Amino acid sequence: MPVLDIIYFDAGGGHRAAATALKMICERQGRAWDVRLVHLQDILAPVDVFKKVLRIDLQEIYNQILRRGWTLGSETGLRFMQSVIRLYHDSEVRLMREWWQFRSQQPPPDLVVSVVPNFNRAILAGLQQALPGTPYVTILTDLADFPPAFWIERQEQDLIVGTAEARRQALELGHREERVRLTSGMILHPRFYEPLELDRVAERRALGLDPDLPTGLVLFGGYGTSVMGSILDRLDRSGLELQLILIAGRNEKLRAELGRRPTRLRKHVVGFTAEVPRWMRLSDFFIGKPGPGSLSEAVHLQLPAITVRNAWTLPQERFNAEWLRQNDLGLVLKSFSGIGGAVRELLAPGVLERMRGAAARIRNRAIHEIPEILAGLLERPR
Repeated sequence: MPVLDIIYFDAGGGHRAAATALKMICERQGRAWDVRLVHLQDILAPVDVFKKVLRIDLQEIYNQILRRGWTLGSETGLRFMQSVIRLYHDSEVRLMREWWQFRSQQPPPDLVVSVVPNFNRAILAGLQQALPGTPYVTILTDLADFPPAFWIERQEQDLIVGTAEARRQALELGHREERVRLTSGMILHPRFYEPLELDRVAERRALGLDPDLPTGLVLFGGYGTSVMGSILDRLDRSGLELQLILIAGRNEKLRAELGRRPTRLRKHVVGFTAEVPRWMRLSDFFIGKPGPGSLSEAVHLQLPAITVRNAWTLPQERFNAEWLRQNDLGLVLKSFSGIGGAVRELLAPGVLERMRGAAARIRNRAIHEIPEILAGLLERPR
């Protein structure tokens, strides 16, 4: 039975989500593979200088930055982090090599799949030293790379990308065409493809919402953000006839605050939920940050999106906003202070319908396409 190691980490939720979704779809497709999820942080913990100095590991620093909205100047922070990763490269390679060489009672992988950025150079070098000839593929979980050396390295490996822009970037770096596979989008959880019996009129009424009003879904990741309160207030004062579903995630304080805030608008506030597809299907448009996962989920369910691109936008997410605008899938603002005007524009006659049509043409099937690509890599002579 072929063995696949999928390397992920928890800096942001998208990498673990992609790894988990990929393992799930391989099982659902009946692939006779042993798919193992490998947490990179567990392997590289001995050289995490941030953990040694600050008593908090690198991935948790990143997550705290996201939760608190401290993303201004994030490109400088990213380049500093990359310089530290490069400084400890030899130690990272050694740890990767030893991990594959000395894991007891486990067969070696026949294919290694990475869904993490920044560490692909060290992971591949360690793999080559431990298990020469083992194929290595990186799946970008961003719509495009943020060069240099974020996702795409100048090294002999395979790449799976979800946009023509990412493919162009890989080819410009010298990767051969046959080793850069283009899918129809980002990895989405299989639940986004499952049929869902949904009576929108009845369910909206059960939530205290008007079944006939335009409904916006406000979602900012697994921990929400205080910006959601500002968006609610601005739309409440806008005079627009609409209602909102707000998902605060694991931020219980934010959920309670949004729930008790008096508003003219009807609203329903949700905490952490695994039913994002259901909430999206109850909505007419999406408001959130330009994360590759949430934007791709919204587009897949034909929700026009409103997002921002500014100095606070993470550098690897800047292209996402441009992709949204270029494909007529939504509106991009400089800040959410303009949310009232953006929603007014979105609700103008014909706009929602036009953007829904553009979203319907995307047809993202990446989660179903990738296992077949991996099967081809397993069959390719080394």
